Amino acid sequence: MSKLPDGRYVDDAPYDAEQSLRELERKDLDAPNWVLIWRKFKTHRLGLISGAFLLFCYLMLPFVGFVAPYGPNERHSEHLYAPPQEINLFHEGEFLGPFIYPMTSEANLETFQWEFKPDLDNPLRLKFFCEGSSYDIAGLIPADTHLVCAPGADVPLFLWGSDRLGRDVFSRILYGAQLSLTVGLIGITVSFVLGIFFGSIAGYFGGRIDWVINRVIEILRSLPELPLWLALSAAVPSNWSPVAVFFIISVILGILDWPGLARSVRAKFLSLREEEYVRAAEMMGATSGRVIRKHLLPNFMSHLIASATLSIPAMILGETALSFLGLGLRAPAVSWGVMLNDAQNLANIEIYWWTAIPMLPIVVVVLAFNFLGDGLRDSLDPYQQ
Repeated sequence: MSKLPDGRYVDDAPYDAEQSLRELERKDLDAPNWVLIWRKFKTHRLGLISGAFLLFCYLMLPFVGFVAPYGPNERHSEHLYAPPQEINLFHEGEFLGPFIYPMTSEANLETFQWEFKPDLDNPLRLKFFCEGSSYDIAGLIPADTHLVCAPGADVPLFLWGSDRLGRDVFSRILYGAQLSLTVGLIGITVSFVLGIFFGSIAGYFGGRIDWVINRVIEILRSLPELPLWLALSAAVPSNWSPVAVFFIISVILGILDWPGLARSVRAKFLSLREEEYVRAAEMMGATSGRVIRKHLLPNFMSHLIASATLSIPAMILGETALSFLGLGLRAPAVSWGVMLNDAQNLANIEIYWWTAIPMLPIVVVVLAFNFLGDGLRDSLDPYQQ
């Protein structure tokens, strides 16, 4: 060792590349598992981007009222089926900032339809951080400030058009995300509680308990999924509030999804219960519940996380299908499936194509969950190259 002028010591031994490589490998082996998973997950670009996008979506849910120009059921009776409006910055070569051209409507006596045309001579600037319809932040804090508002009461702002009742499609999609994205979280919670409970009991204890649970799983998996969804959803009383219907639909989706997870948990527990560390814990007097919670589930948690990210989009699609068929959430509740229920008429979609826009967030969110699940699944074994 030699001492530098600044007081630091430097090793005089020659640099050994192999030893340095071994030290790096040792650090990898000694690093916590979550560090290795995160290090590998960062290399999965699609999974990382999808995770950031979904995180942004869920963080935005409490503040949807601030971003949406209108309330979910706010109507404009004089602007039925208004087409999407374009936001411009320049008018006749002059920079005006974000503005829109007001739409003028005329009745076509030949087609008996309203025709909307922009008034290109009258640009109107948009308002930002302005007062509008009241809403609740996270359902608790009342507010009436919006990010963007229409230029005036008689000049509405329809970024993605309006529907048959004159309601803003863009605002309704944002409010619909609150239900459509949350139904997957509630459903997956119910599914995981049931699947982990019954699967761990069947896999750990075996015997008659395993036989009974397996028969129940086989019976549930043999039932046709869509007709069973329809039957259970049709049994929900029509006089229930939208909130009650939302929760019962979430619970139904979770109850029908747990058999597949329970079978995976059972198969994993059948192999893990013979491991030496499990036998050692049992010989030291650990109860069955402690062995399952402290020794078996942690070794299986990574697979459960990946399964959750792949099951949530299936539940979102399930709620969308039920609401589309009129058996799930109903008006005045707003979800993507309820919005698509208004787009069942193909003739309407051909004329008013923007009524089918709610399909886009469904496709994007489901793809994002699938990419995130693929990234997590590839990262759960950080030692695999």
